[in-house]
Amino acid sequence: MSSSLALRHVRRLSISAAFSAAAESPSLPMTRAQYTSKLRTEYDPNKVLELYQAVSKLDISPLFARHAQDLTVKRLAKAKRFDDIEKLLEAKKSDPKAKEEAFVSTLIRAYGLAGMPDHANRVYEQMGELGTPRSVVSFNALLSACNHCKLFDRVCQLFDEMPERHGFLPDKVSYGLLVKAYCDDGKPELGVEKLKEMEERGVEVTVVTFTTILHALYKKGRVDEAERLWSEMTGKGFVPDTGAYNVRVMNAQDGKVEDLVKMIEEMKEAGVKPDTITYNYLMTCYCKNGMIDEAKKVYEGLDDYGCNPHGATFGTLIHYLAKNEMFEYGYRVFKDSVRGNKMPDFCILKPLVVGLAKRKSKKRAQGIIRAAKKNYPPSFLETLKKVEEELGLVGDGSVDLEEAASASETC
Repeated sequence: MSSSLALRHVRRLSISAAFSAAAESPSLPMTRAQYTSKLRTEYDPNKVLELYQAVSKLDISPLFARHAQDLTVKRLAKAKRFDDIEKLLEAKKSDPKAKEEAFVSTLIRAYGLAGMPDHANRVYEQMGELGTPRSVVSFNALLSACNHCKLFDRVCQLFDEMPERHGFLPDKVSYGLLVKAYCDDGKPELGVEKLKEMEERGVEVTVVTFTTILHALYKKGRVDEAERLWSEMTGKGFVPDTGAYNVRVMNAQDGKVEDLVKMIEEMKEAGVKPDTITYNYLMTCYCKNGMIDEAKKVYEGLDDYGCNPHGATFGTLIHYLAKNEMFEYGYRVFKDSVRGNKMPDFCILKPLVVGLAKRKSKKRAQGIIRAAKKNYPPSFLETLKKVEEELGLVGDGSVDLEEAASASETC
């Protein structure tokens, strides 16, 4: 186990203990990491609500309160518990903080996350009744809700109507949300036009807005337009960040390795540090070009680059390792993913399980199954049992997750 993965494992154990203590004693502090860690493995909507109520009793910051509310709403929406979402959010209108625009804006955004745009719009329209001032802040929350619900035409309509109706000017965030609507609707050229309007009106073009358009152009295969936009913006002194460079790197991952490596060097020379996503794309490019050993070197060097592996890191590497019948190393990467609490989807793990079982490494194959039983939602149990039967694996799923991941320490 690498030192960074071991440290994260210790932290998770501490988080679990701290959460239990905080839930019993609301006076104890609770962090976003603790709440997120607990919620990540909780699939029962009733328990999700109980968890949120426990967190709500704690003395938490407005930012964390929004984080907890958003996570809870998304979990309830996934379970189609929309009545519970409405009950939870509507009750907040009686809170004294409902006279604060920032507080009401969190309700508007939350309804958007839940896929309830009519409710989001209703809260916005009720702000006058609540005695809540209305400015570009709540307007941006409404645009964000509509974007999340894929109501792109509605975003454009609101952008044209609301600022004049309520007496405020759209800001850089407003324009960014409008550009996102255009791009998500498959019309990046309209986003490019808005960049010109922003410059004419003295509105700052953020790197997020620029990256949104760049990504949309690449996605539609309009590479020349994307590169032309890059040259035009950087020529005007615009400074791209890691995310913007990663969009270009992502587009290059299906091409020649040397082109992608050159792009990453260009990134470093510009003073922009590559991150885990950058190296994920590099590993993918190596794998697609049959250079698995080079991909392994990048993976093993992430600590040296100051990067931690993501879920996509593990998933990508395991997929190609299994495809190239490198099952032993694939099992090692799997164990790293368990320790990092970032297990890939089972559709990625299944070829590894099958390969290990057929190579007479049934103990390791069963270890993956047991870890999956522990870490995946109950709805996956039947799928996992079927795989066990097909491969002749035996297990009751009672083994602890860490024991399952350590089914064999020799890879």
